[in-house]
Amino acid sequence: MKLERSYAQRLRGIARHIGDIVKGFAWETLEEIAASSEPAQRLLRRYADTLDPWANAVAQRMVAEVAASDRVSWRKLSSDMGRQLHREIDTAPTGEAMRASMQRQVGLIKSLPLDAAERVHKLTQEGITQGRRAAEIADEIMASGDVARSRAMLIARTEVSRTATELTKARAEHIGSTHFIWRTAGDSDVRSTHKVLNGKTFRWDQPPECDPGHHALPGGIWNCRCYPEVVVPDLD
Repeated sequence: MKLERSYAQRLRGIARHIGDIVKGFAWETLEEIAASSEPAQRLLRRYADTLDPWANAVAQRMVAEVAASDRVSWRKLSSDMGRQLHREIDTAPTGEAMRASMQRQVGLIKSLPLDAAERVHKLTQEGITQGRRAAEIADEIMASGDVARSRAMLIARTEVSRTATELTKARAEHIGSTHFIWRTAGDSDVRSTHKVLNGKTFRWDQPPECDPGHHALPGGIWNCRCYPEVVVPDLD
């Protein structure tokens, strides 16, 4: 998905910088690990603080791109359903959903270096107290950029789909839709717990249990590529 790739590319830039920060310190001996841990954590936390303007801009762009794509999809639907639906869709109050998503994105973006700082702290403390070899601790700390990159990819995959679903829900409820049909991507990567939901109808305000212990709308949980098919009410 183009929007997902674009968002992931921006987040991977943060992961690369996290890797550069960590690799800028010496980690070869236990003494160096103990001496480098706190400064590295401080620098990572400072980096998170400086991300605010950039994170807001990136979040706004992602949400705007998803909203534009969602609007196009709805207009295609409304062209088949009549002028009244088209008018209702154009005036749908999606602002709240967009603001909530943007705020969530900023938090997730800033969490990448903050989580890396916590990881460095944990690896240092546990490694030294458990008597692990310096090389083992160093290897794990030096992998912080790769760990951040994997999490950045997960965020991009999840949040683009989640934002699209939230905007669809806002428009759907505005035109009086109360239900949706769960649709999967239809390939072998679909989770078994999601596969059994395919084609079933649910209320927007009562999402099903899609993973053990987790209720969510399609596309609203990590790594989910499912999507809601709106049950359009009779507007006549």
